[in-house]
Amino acid sequence: MPERSVSRKRPHAALPCAGVLLLAAAAGAAGQDVEWRAYAADAASSKYVPLDEIDAESVHDLEIVWRQSTIPDATRGGNDLRAPAASQNTPLMAGGRLYISTGLGMVAALDAATGEVVWYDDPPAPEGVERQRGRPTRGLGYWTDGDDARVVAILGDRLVALNAETGQRYPDFGDDGAVDLTEGYDDPRVDSFRWQSAPLVVNDVIVVGSLIGDIVSHTMPALKEMPPGDVRGFDVRTGEQRWIFRTVPREGEPGNETWLTALNEDRASWEYTGNTNMWASPSADEELGYVYLPLSTPTSDYYGGHRPGDNLFAESLVCLDAATGELVWYFQAVHHGLWDYDFPAAPTLVDVTVDGREIKAVAITSKQAHPYVFDLVTVEPVWPIEERPVPAGDVPGEWYAPTQPFPTKPPAYDQQGVSVDDLIDFTPELRAEALAMLDDYVWGPFFTPPSLIDDRPGGTQGTLVVPGLVGGTDWNGAGVDPETGILYVPSVHSGTVVGLSRSEHPRSDVDWVMRGARHIPGPQGLPLFKPPYGRLVAIDLNRGEILWTAANGDGPPRPSRHRPSRPAAPRPGRPRGAPRHPQPGVPRRGRQRRRRLPAAGQRGEDVPRLRQADGRHRLGDGIARRHDRRPDQLQARRPAVHRGDRRLGRHEQRVRGPRAAGDGAAVNHRTARHGLPDASVPTAAVRALTRSTPGATLDGRGVRPSSEDAVSARRRSVGGEFSSALHA
Repeated sequence: MPERSVSRKRPHAALPCAGVLLLAAAAGAAGQDVEWRAYAADAASSKYVPLDEIDAESVHDLEIVWRQSTIPDATRGGNDLRAPAASQNTPLMAGGRLYISTGLGMVAALDAATGEVVWYDDPPAPEGVERQRGRPTRGLGYWTDGDDARVVAILGDRLVALNAETGQRYPDFGDDGAVDLTEGYDDPRVDSFRWQSAPLVVNDVIVVGSLIGDIVSHTMPALKEMPPGDVRGFDVRTGEQRWIFRTVPREGEPGNETWLTALNEDRASWEYTGNTNMWASPSADEELGYVYLPLSTPTSDYYGGHRPGDNLFAESLVCLDAATGELVWYFQAVHHGLWDYDFPAAPTLVDVTVDGREIKAVAITSKQAHPYVFDLVTVEPVWPIEERPVPAGDVPGEWYAPTQPFPTKPPAYDQQGVSVDDLIDFTPELRAEALAMLDDYVWGPFFTPPSLIDDRPGGTQGTLVVPGLVGGTDWNGAGVDPETGILYVPSVHSGTVVGLSRSEHPRSDVDWVMRGARHIPGPQGLPLFKPPYGRLVAIDLNRGEILWTAANGDGPPRPSRHRPSRPAAPRPGRPRGAPRHPQPGVPRRGRQRRRRLPAAGQRGEDVPRLRQADGRHRLGDGIARRHDRRPDQLQARRPAVHRGDRRLGRHEQRVRGPRAAGDGAAVNHRTARHGLPDASVPTAAVRALTRSTPGATLDGRGVRPSSEDAVSARRRSVGGEFSSALHA
């Protein structure tokens, strides 16, 4: 058996637990010598290799050459620890070897042709302490200067560099071969470190993010004071920390003025708010020396009354100088995030040609199913991005951003928000029940904010958030063909019920927390919305158009629970980590309710009916009625207008506005009184700062900008101002 960090080969039997697979054409295994030196193939995160021997015609002839377990026998050291339930590791390929993060949380090198273990790094354990399974990661980093080649890994809270040939640690890297990642912060709240993503080496700097816990239920401590998610750079040769980028800027730093002071606080929110971390991997342009960071939501995901303001650099794409950590530019995709719409994957860098103009572009996909495309040098959007009005909510103490950025091209590649047209229509009965189920929730256009759970009879059980916390695109990100400029995006059609309530934990100091994420229930155990529920989308970045969309199959068939004779239908999924039942003792399909027919006036034209943007039916007489299973029993409910007032304010009812291209936003009488147009408000969605403009300021949005200086501040960018019109 190979010893720790010793380059020695042994025959290895294939195991039934397939962790790493190597495929080759049946005609011969010689193939092409193509390497995969970064988690997503390269620093640009293209996920692309030019394997011209594998195409649509030959892919069916591939055969499995060897298998290897996620815990190779040679690395076990006599223990019988089980492999994790799922492995998300992507091996690196360089110099004829595969480098993997094993199921025990160690690094191993495999012979790429045979799958045999060449060497592995066995982290030292204290004497007398029984070995515990380490935390596996999604990937590793790789660096070479031509003479020296290193594999970079995060093992628990340590950063290590291993000799790619022998697996030996470098004694002059950090402290005896490892860097303690809990050190190097200048914030006393940081006392631990963990990160599951892969580090990226940009020239000779290792870029490292972090993973910060979220408030995911009403029974755990909900604290507004959390550790920050700062991003750091380390020297690949010595392990010395070169720089730290504060994702929640401090006083005097760019973006600090977007963190306002809550009414019940005597400190500005930047002083205590945490998270805003990079839990995904970054991308880089090594020629420019720029690194691109996808950042996440601040504390907490679904309530931000304790952090009023736009909250830079949360839910932003940030460009830094990789050598110094200095801010080059940024784009914020969500102002004052309330939907857990963090950037979950690395952006993709690719050269495109738009209207005859060659552009070095960066494209980033998102949970909100928007693709954002910029010039990676200047941050100028390749196609206009408009600030459009979005609905506000009525959660006590919350601060709402009046507008959000909407790309005009490419279009959204999955469902955004909820409308009647999105509901399933397999049969008239299923559609009728789907319509009736909407009465239990607040719903409406994209960016409809979370709402309080009302447990009183007839009360709503939260907001239908679509896409939800795992859709449209999550940590898998997108891939691109650099020869054609076509972006390939996997997307999950997933919605989440987000209902807020008081925390039940005695130490909590956040006013409102999510009671628990759960899948949106649908009629008869089916999804509430139309398929497809998973898709692959091809987007031409040269034209900003969707070329095609392919569903990821029909899903496993199963008979309906309530009607076994009904034809089999796709199985609805549920968000990862969500409970199997919405509440203890309650079936998956949602809280118990009487089966009923649609609201009166739904079928036929005998009763005029309007649908408000807040999701309620409003009949001609102002009273919403529904039938139970006995048509002779008509139940009158209190006026739907009153239910709307309760959520949105009696004098600020939402109404549907004229739609611009791809516009799902709503406008209201309040915004109309302030002079906002009925459709879209084209403004610059990008804020940018460079070292050449150290005095640049940003709009904190504590007060709606009305002066010329405030308007200009919202339009400042690298290379000049974009054409825009902001109405205050």
